[in-house]
Amino acid sequence: MAAPIIETVDFSKRFGALKALDSVTLRVASGSIGLLGPNGAGKSTFMKCLLQLLPFDSGSAKLLGREVGREGRDIRKRVGYAPEQDCHIPGMVGCEYVTYCARLCGLPFQAARQRAHEMLDFVGMGQERYRKIDTYSTGMKQRLKLAQAIVHDPEVVFLDEPTNGLDPRGQVQILELIQSLRKDHGMSVILSSHLLHDVDRICEQIVIIARGRVLVHDTLQNLKARRRGAAEVVVAGRHDDLMREFGRNAWPCELLSNGHIRVEHSGEDLNPLLRLMHSLEVPPVEIIPSPNALEEMFVKALAENSEESSAVGASN
Repeated sequence: MAAPIIETVDFSKRFGALKALDSVTLRVASGSIGLLGPNGAGKSTFMKCLLQLLPFDSGSAKLLGREVGREGRDIRKRVGYAPEQDCHIPGMVGCEYVTYCARLCGLPFQAARQRAHEMLDFVGMGQERYRKIDTYSTGMKQRLKLAQAIVHDPEVVFLDEPTNGLDPRGQVQILELIQSLRKDHGMSVILSSHLLHDVDRICEQIVIIARGRVLVHDTLQNLKARRRGAAEVVVAGRHDDLMREFGRNAWPCELLSNGHIRVEHSGEDLNPLLRLMHSLEVPPVEIIPSPNALEEMFVKALAENSEESSAVGASN
């Protein structure tokens, strides 16, 4: 079994009385990992402590097999980071800035400049690279942050809310670029987000964090398997007939605003649903299994954590 890229034991960080990280213990394999949680959950703090941008208080952590807090120089050579906040230097033009970041990673000037232009091409920036970053739109700044994070070809890249402030088209474009890092370039990606859609689209593993604690850590496939028995059915017509038959089988269902029928059917797979539709001669246009599995798991985890915290507070 391959060594984990992230390994923490009782990893903790406080800001005064606030537990930003509360004894986080994790073993995360390489791949595309979604760090999911509400704003203020501890996601950014977790990444910054791993990257040694913030000191942690107790516990231990390893990143790419190197001990966090003792092997910082070696770790920094092998990881990239795009923070949530703007990280550019005022007055610099885009290509100069990415070249400068490459130089900081140890590349000589000629190689750094060439690599910077390659990465700016990769993220889809044209002549804008010769403009001052101060004039960039939000989408251009997000592309620039991604370019500087990968300019030195890291093994792992940490991306903190990379689609913040983007319109739907810009979000799709950034997510496609991130997906390409893993699929086409073999880079592990740690994507921190409070947007379930972003994580669901590109991540293989999910870590749900709230109040500084890890609530769930599993593969997306396993999480969706837990919600087998739920599906969205798309049909061309006869919605009422189909929903009536679902009701006769005691399968809860509802007609959604998009015209899909959400049904909770019996069985571990779609066969019971398909057999019923075949008997009614209602062919499905599409069946989407476990469509809201991640959302339901997320809400459930947060609710359980909130109830546990309330119980602890009451006992104190």
